[in-house]
Amino acid sequence: MLQAQFFDGVTAYRHEVCISVLDDQQALVIHADSLAEPVRWELSDLRALSDSSSTAQLTLTRYTSSVDERDPARLIVTDSDFIAGLRATQPDLFRRDVRKRTWLRMAGWGAGAVGAIALMLFVILPGMANILAEAIPIEREVAFGKAVTQQIEWVLSSSSASTQRCDSPKGIAALNTMLERLTAGRDMHYEIAVQVFEHPGVNAFAAPGGQVVILSALLEKAETPEEVAGVLAHEIGHVERRDPMRQALRAAGAAGLLSMVFGDLAGAALVSEHLLTAAYSREAEVEADRFALDMLAAAQVDVAGFANFFARIEELEAGDIAIPERLSTHPDSNWRGAQAQHFAESQGETTAVLTSTEWAALQAICD
Repeated sequence: MLQAQFFDGVTAYRHEVCISVLDDQQALVIHADSLAEPVRWELSDLRALSDSSSTAQLTLTRYTSSVDERDPARLIVTDSDFIAGLRATQPDLFRRDVRKRTWLRMAGWGAGAVGAIALMLFVILPGMANILAEAIPIEREVAFGKAVTQQIEWVLSSSSASTQRCDSPKGIAALNTMLERLTAGRDMHYEIAVQVFEHPGVNAFAAPGGQVVILSALLEKAETPEEVAGVLAHEIGHVERRDPMRQALRAAGAAGLLSMVFGDLAGAALVSEHLLTAAYSREAEVEADRFALDMLAAAQVDVAGFANFFARIEELEAGDIAIPERLSTHPDSNWRGAQAQHFAESQGETTAVLTSTEWAALQAICD
């Protein structure tokens, strides 16, 4: 028999014991006068707890089917020949069983981490969009907005084979004339950049950082340049209010925020499609309309054109032409048109925003 020390896992008492291996070499038995009865451990269940490189001492426990998968008892052996024999014959001696309780804890921690991330992405960050939008540096927002606009062009091209960036020199010149007329003398937060994409959708939208996109079908359906000027002024209103920035943060969450903070632009793809289809809140639309009315009045552009645009939306909808929800609702286009018409009735002197030649060039900007 070999001398060893045994802790029964119930008390702190150290038992001086003798151990013997049964003749079938399948189990060892622990004997001591201080034990109520001999303790039998199967050799295949033995697990070493001490340093696997040590040959002078080995602390053993045994695998069990309990939740912890470990017997709380410990057996300390110091016989080098016995230790060497165990090493040679018991392949699972130094196996590190992953405890069931450990799995449960890991699963709990994992679920908690996922929940915390989801809370951050879908609740906290979107809820803080208004605050975060004001905190993003303008230069970061501009870079991000340009990346978003590029992604928007890609999204549009995937839905229409004819999508391209329109750059007719005379059309660009006419568009710049309209933009300069609207922004002259105004203290703008952004340098507005307007682009036209060839696409059958009747739409216009703002992206972060002063980017505005007009789709060619809107130019084709408009009857006067003042209608387009009203739409452009409205989108500039969203830009100046940083509404696209708020939408971007709500759409991209942490990815969008990190993109704008660190300038890696990874969140642009997440935002682009959202900006194409998302509708602003009623409050945001009303405020953008007010901005547009003020901008048109200051530039002496006939506000009646803006009012007529809403009537045009009604006509297009009646003709089964798809109008984006963000143009036709939030609030109702009839109400918005009435507000613009009421404003126009008290407007002073106005002049044409473009000449007939310039207007023709703008409508042909994609040719």
